[in-house]
Amino acid sequence: MLKAINLKKKFGNKEAVKNISINVEKGEIIGLLGPNGAGKTTTFEMIVGFLHQDGGQILLEDKDISGMPVWQRAREGLLYLPQEISLFNKLTVEENIYIILEEYYRNKKEMEEVCHIALKKVGLFEKRKHIAATLSGGEKRRLEIGRSLTLNPKFFLLDEPFSGIDPKTVYELQDTIVGLKKDNIGIILTDHNVRDALRITDRAYLIHNGEILIEGTPSEILAHPDSRKVYFGEKFEI
Repeated sequence: MLKAINLKKKFGNKEAVKNISINVEKGEIIGLLGPNGAGKTTTFEMIVGFLHQDGGQILLEDKDISGMPVWQRAREGLLYLPQEISLFNKLTVEENIYIILEEYYRNKKEMEEVCHIALKKVGLFEKRKHIAATLSGGEKRRLEIGRSLTLNPKFFLLDEPFSGIDPKTVYELQDTIVGLKKDNIGIILTDHNVRDALRITDRAYLIHNGEILIEGTPSEILAHPDSRKVYFGEKFEI
């Protein structure tokens, strides 16, 4: 389990995050929701390791990772995919994975096998010789996920995974993310495309004014009158 316990963060005199606690199990997808300025992004960045919390703890399978930098958290199995695509556009699909694997493998055949397994999981094996720049936005995102899978993650943090991609590709990417869940990987995602996020989350946390306003399943979140008052609006439906 990945746990954030009583996280606090101040910027000057402003309390951006006040005693927020969240958790995600392996094989579970949770969403962090909330209006701009609610503390959602700050919470996310503390879990990733971009921001150091002023109080509280972050535990990965009961190991305290609160003081670890991002790269060390990644070695512990906590991987982050940023909103901005981070591929080498002039390289092929498989070369984008090999460039990571070269740090960990010396046997070329073994490296190829790991690469191909990852590409099959994200549905890009047939495009392994294509130049990365020719992929669609959703395919690029799936390639990033495939590349990360070669590092054997326990938990993924996905920042705006559905941003800037067309509806058809969103469905394909949702299938890929659900596939991670089936592989027993825990996922925390945050996305302004709330419908797309809620369609695949098991639970969500709605953050407002630096605190958790509501926690529950998507249907429980939507049924709560406060969620519609501060975030969704009365006419919102998935």
